[in-house]
Order: sequence, then C-alpha cells, then structure tokens
Amino acid sequence: MAALRRGTAYLIRAIFSSSKAAVSKPRKCASVVYTAAASLAVGGGLCAVPFKQVENLSHDSLIRRAASLVTDSSSTFLSQTTLALIDAITEYSKAVHTLIALQRRYLASLGKLTPAEEDSVWQVIIGQRAEINDRQDDCKRLESTWINVVKLCETAAEAAYSSGAEHASITMSSNIQVALSQVKEAQKLSQDADKKLAETKVLEVQRMAQQAASSEEEEIPEAYLRED
Repeated sequence: MAALRRGTAYLIRAIFSSSKAAVSKPRKCASVVYTAAASLAVGGGLCAVPFKQVENLSHDSLIRRAASLVTDSSSTFLSQTTLALIDAITEYSKAVHTLIALQRRYLASLGKLTPAEEDSVWQVIIGQRAEINDRQDDCKRLESTWINVVKLCETAAEAAYSSGAEHASITMSSNIQVALSQVKEAQKLSQDADKKLAETKVLEVQRMAQQAASSEEEEIPEAYLRED
C-alpha cells in the first residue's frame, strides 16, 4: 500500500513537471519567433532602400567618361562659333545687297541729280561700303576661330575613338559635318553677293565713262563739230 502511494506520487510529479515544461516551452518558442520576425522586418526594410550600384572605376572607364565630356563641351563650342560665323556672313551678305541696290539706283538716276543730291547719295554709298568692310572683318575673325574649333573637335573625335568611346566619337564627327555644311551654304550666299557687287562695279565704270564722254561732247563748241 505504501509502495502504491509512492508510485502514485511519483507519477503525479512527473505529469506536473512535463506539463510545466510544456507550458514554458511555447513561451520560449514564441520569444524566438518574435525575435526572428523583428529581425526579418528590419532586414526587409533595409532591402527596400535602393542602394546605388558601384560602377567599375577602372582607368579605361574613367578615360571613356572623360572623352565623352570633352566631346560634349567641344560640340557646344562648335555650335556657338558656327552660329556666330553664319550670322556674321548673313549680315555681310545683307550689307552687300544693300550697297548693290544703292549703286544701281544711283546709276539709274545718273545725270538727273543735282550736285547736292549726288553728293548726298555718295555719302550714303561710302557709309555702306564702310559697313561692308566692318562686316568682312567680323567674318574673317570668326572664321579663324571657327577653323580652330573644327580642328579641336576633330582631335576630340579621334581621341574619343582611340579611348573606346565610339558613340561619342561618331556624334562628334556628325556635328562637324553639319557645321561644315551650314557654313558652306552661308559662304555660297556671300559669294553670290560678291559676284553681283563686282558686276555692279563694272556697270558703274561703264556708265561713268559714258557720262564723262557725253559731258565732253556737250562742252565741245558746235563750231568744232561742223564739217569743213
């Protein structure tokens, strides 16, 4: 009977101990789960932040990047000087056409103007010729700068190509071709204006010679013009 009581008491303690362990174990597991969940939440937050990828900072990549920057700045330099040169050539052509119009109007009214009117017209023509000289000086100055810029851009394109920046080199070469074409068209217009001005000068010389000959004939006494 005593043995039966001792066995029963042992069994009760064993059951109580296992139940206590079963109760405390889930708490420990829950603590572990909560800790893991918190860690996962923090980790998920860090993963959501967009980190910038570190590029390859090798010498070749830095050289290619520098070559692209050089071609970009050279393209800007070329576009600005090209625009300035085209504007200067255009203004020169306009000044030449204005002079042509003035000279032709003068030739059309030759012999019909009073000395005062003729002097006034010549003052305008002289002023227009001075403006043409100024415009021509501007064209020469800007053209010299533009030629140097084109050479600079050609060098930049070659350097970009040799450094592996093929796209920058191709873009630079294309910009050079566009600039050359635009300036060539503007120069063609100015050359046509110069040609018309030269023709007008020839016409002016002929008309002045005719006017001088006519004046000499008028000054010769009528007696000398009669036949013997």
